[in-house]
Amino acid sequence: MEQYLVSARKYRPATFASVVGQKALATTLKNAIKSDRLAHAYLFCGSRGVGKTSCARIFAKTINCTNRTPDGEACNQCESCRQFNENRSLNIIELDAASNNGVEDIRSLQDQVQVPPAIGKYRVFIVDEVHMLSSAAFNAFLKTLEEPPSYVIFILATTEKHKVIPTILSRCQIYDFNRITVNDMVEHLQYVANQEGITAEPAALNVIARKADGAMRDALSIFDQVAASSMNNITYSSTIDNLNVLDSAYYNRLLEAFLSGNVADALLIYKEIRDHGFNNHFFLTGLGDYFRDLVVARDPKTLTLLESDNEHRTRMAQLAEKCSPRWLYLAMDLCNTADLNYRTAANKQFLVELTLIKLCQADSPSLNLDGSIAEGQRLKPLAATQPSTQTTLQSPIPTTPSPQIPTPKPTPAPAPAPASNPTPHSAKTPLGPGISIKAERNVTQSAQNPTTPLPTVQHQPRQSEPYSEAALTLTWNNCAKANTAAVALNNIIKSCPPRRVRDDVFVVAVTSDAQFKILSDNIPTIHNYLRSHLHNDNITITVEHTQGEAAPAVWTETKVLETMLKENSALRRLAEDFKLTIS
Repeated sequence: MEQYLVSARKYRPATFASVVGQKALATTLKNAIKSDRLAHAYLFCGSRGVGKTSCARIFAKTINCTNRTPDGEACNQCESCRQFNENRSLNIIELDAASNNGVEDIRSLQDQVQVPPAIGKYRVFIVDEVHMLSSAAFNAFLKTLEEPPSYVIFILATTEKHKVIPTILSRCQIYDFNRITVNDMVEHLQYVANQEGITAEPAALNVIARKADGAMRDALSIFDQVAASSMNNITYSSTIDNLNVLDSAYYNRLLEAFLSGNVADALLIYKEIRDHGFNNHFFLTGLGDYFRDLVVARDPKTLTLLESDNEHRTRMAQLAEKCSPRWLYLAMDLCNTADLNYRTAANKQFLVELTLIKLCQADSPSLNLDGSIAEGQRLKPLAATQPSTQTTLQSPIPTTPSPQIPTPKPTPAPAPAPASNPTPHSAKTPLGPGISIKAERNVTQSAQNPTTPLPTVQHQPRQSEPYSEAALTLTWNNCAKANTAAVALNNIIKSCPPRRVRDDVFVVAVTSDAQFKILSDNIPTIHNYLRSHLHNDNITITVEHTQGEAAPAVWTETKVLETMLKENSALRRLAEDFKLTIS
């Protein structure tokens, strides 16, 4: 029974024509062989699995072939070619620099260089992963690499050219291998499938090619894996299940939720993805790649940048037409920001969900390009809601357990004539500066009659009457007196008078974290009191946390008296004579 070989070895290129995705480079090497213009050292650079070592072997076999074909390929019939194909050629020596990277290994290589070829014209030394050589080994290799015997050719291969020292680079002809495109890989995978009698859907091969990330060897390994799991019937569903690839249908559904602003659907789809075992970061980076593909698919000029088959490109172009450029750029930026913050995020699921919510709001003009909410703007509702058949008026200001400073009650209007259905909330209820709700119909009637119009919101001009600092101080103290129930807040207000910074902006200095928190929590209530009593809606109080001893402006009455008695001897004698104190 014939021994099984994996596809990566069985279908390894044996001629320049069979090299996948490196047509220009292969043509250059063939022309150099045909014109007999061979260099003494070559450096093949490129990512993994793109054909560097394969091309080095083909090159070594072809230059020793005694009966090359007219197009410059090896004949595979002569003694040299047969020895090479049977892995017994003495003219081709391969060295793995990853495990043989010392000076002694290079000296052993130099000894082999002195032996001329037994058959053929050249001895070819292929040094793989040459960047792994130590500094001493590089230096020991320099002289031999620069002036080898006439029958020696060196082919160095590396995935990291930047780690090769410049003195080595200057002695070699450098060839850069390209990443293999998705279309080239799909075409080769289809050829392998036909040769092996395997049924494969084009969409499945496309997924395998994209998963391989430009490496043909990886693509063939993945192909074998999927073929084994699906019993030689490679379908799209079996491929994404076997490779744990997130189906693009999920991203398409998410796109619909984003464009419609439906936060609930977006979060539910994300939960479904997590339930299938996909990692949060994997999903986040995949979503970013999806938006990138939409951007390049939106313009016919950049559609070729989408590495996929024509059917997938057409589908992505249709989806991209639904999105504005601004929305796509913002979506990409939000995904990139989330990716950068992912490693340091304590709650990674929350980070992803917050990003999805922002994406649902991304087409709102209220959202800035950096994802923040524009000042004075409102976002879209989280999801479309059905109109209610009942209208209920609730208090616009929620009640909280923290004490509130009561505002003066307005003069009550004359009581209306008794009626069978009382009409609560018939007076104007304050919502804030310049806004009020006027409810002229009772709640019961509105509930019974769905056509009853909702309460109208009346926008009134902001009040800006002038006031003196003395009036502000007096109102500030009255605010403390009106809030006697909250002892801590009352003491802070009495001991920390406001200081004008500019126009209607005042600063209140406090010296402890507790004072800062209590006063900050009650600033909205204080604002309402000051603005309503001074008839100026521009008054703004800012709390400032000072370090160390409090400023004189926040001294207590006892501290003030002590300072005055210390600095004024007459006042001190008066206080002593009459035994004056502060109770």
